[in-house]
Amino acid sequence: MSPLTGSLIPAAQRQTIDSLVDAVDLDHGDVMSKRSGFLIMLVLSGIIAVAGILTDSTATVIGAMIIAPLGTPILGIAVGLVVGRIALVGRSILWVVGGVVIVVALGALASALIADPSRLVGNSQISGRTSPGLLDMIAALATGTAGAFAMSRRDLSAVLPGVAIAISLVPPLGVVGVTAGQGEWAAAFGALMLFLSNVIALVIAGSIVFTLAGYARDPLASRTANRRRAYVFVGVLSAVIVLPLAANTVVGVALARWGESIQSATEEWIDQTQGARVGDVTWHATTAVVSITSPQGDVPPIDDLASRLDLPSFLGVTLDVDEGAQYHVR
Repeated sequence: MSPLTGSLIPAAQRQTIDSLVDAVDLDHGDVMSKRSGFLIMLVLSGIIAVAGILTDSTATVIGAMIIAPLGTPILGIAVGLVVGRIALVGRSILWVVGGVVIVVALGALASALIADPSRLVGNSQISGRTSPGLLDMIAALATGTAGAFAMSRRDLSAVLPGVAIAISLVPPLGVVGVTAGQGEWAAAFGALMLFLSNVIALVIAGSIVFTLAGYARDPLASRTANRRRAYVFVGVLSAVIVLPLAANTVVGVALARWGESIQSATEEWIDQTQGARVGDVTWHATTAVVSITSPQGDVPPIDDLASRLDLPSFLGVTLDVDEGAQYHVR
């Protein structure tokens, strides 16, 4: 272990490989207690998360994050990769998949309780988890690093609840279930992408930290497993997740800039109309919707607005005036 690594993970505080495996392997040690505890806390965290999503309660969702146990088998994947225990990797993946099915099912069942599906449009717990970007994965990488350090060192176990709050695992799955139950497949896919990106980030960060901690060279680590192949698999999977997140981030930045340009041009266009106000610009695919409140219900010629807009040809603008008249500018 290098001096830098030794300062980050002092030998006196470093967990043994047996203790680390016991902490993340639900099929090692007191199996019945581990499995029952995992399932009980998973179901409860799923119920709390879905309730928080449906009521748009941030505090309730945070409560679900604190008790969510999915981080354990996810870090178990990282431990299995580092120490060469492929069976542990396989078991951990199965536990994660099982957790996904349970929480998504809870969300889908709860969606039947939604009397007014239109309320989901303004739900911040849903909208904040359906369009992940690179910053979400960067935050997850930092969180996974903190969690792996906490599991590697005996003196950092107190930070694990904070790690559980920082990483979003169960709430996105609740959003997947709720939105899928309402037939909102695009939103469900976005929330699933957020969950998968967080899982991959945890595995990457955990693998790096556990390797730095020296577990790959531990005498109890497997000498026969092909770790290089495992790391290549993680790398390919990471690329599959990172590329769409990067694309989504670029698109989000571009739409934000175009939205500002549209709003500015519309404000100039409507400036001479008495009492008229320009609202927010919202996007539906490649069409921007601009809301305008006009007491008289009249607006200047639409061609004048079109001449002010300097946008790519594939973008469209829909102008929505309060009386219900709609104008399309291409």
